[in-house]
Amino acid sequence: MSKKKKIDKNKEKTVRSINNNIRSSVRKLNPILRGIVGKKVDIAIRDLQFSEKRITKEIRKTIGSALANAENNFQYDIDNLIVKEAYCGKKIVMKRFRPRAKGRAAPIIKPYSSVTIILSETKKIKKMESHGTKG
Repeated sequence: MSKKKKIDKNKEKTVRSINNNIRSSVRKLNPILRGIVGKKVDIAIRDLQFSEKRITKEIRKTIGSALANAENNFQYDIDNLIVKEAYCGKKIVMKRFRPRAKGRAAPIIKPYSSVTIILSETKKIKKMESHGTKG
C-alpha cells in the first residue's frame, strides 16, 4: 500500500533553466541578474538587449531556454511569465601566469559562473512596470 500523492491546486507554476560555465565572474553577473528579477519576460529580454555588458547575451540565451521549456514542456502561456528568481554561483577558476620583470610571474584568474533563471506563471498582473522616476 502506498500513499496517494496530494495534488496542490494553489502551487505556483515554475520552470527553470541553468547555464553552466559562463566565462564571467559572479561579481559582474549579480547586478545584471538583480535588475531583471520581478519583470515580465519580454521586458527583461528587452532590457538585456539594450545593455552594454558583454555577458547579457548569455543571460538572454538562458531566459530564452527557460521560455522554450515553459512553452514546449509545460504548455504555459508565455505572455504571463515573469522572472521569479535569477541567481548565479561560482564554478571553476582557471589560473594562468603572466611573466613579469626580473623573472617574476603575476597570476591571471579566469573565473567561470553558472546562471539559474526561474520563471513563474501569474494569473493576474500585479503591477505594471513603471517608467521614469515618478511612480
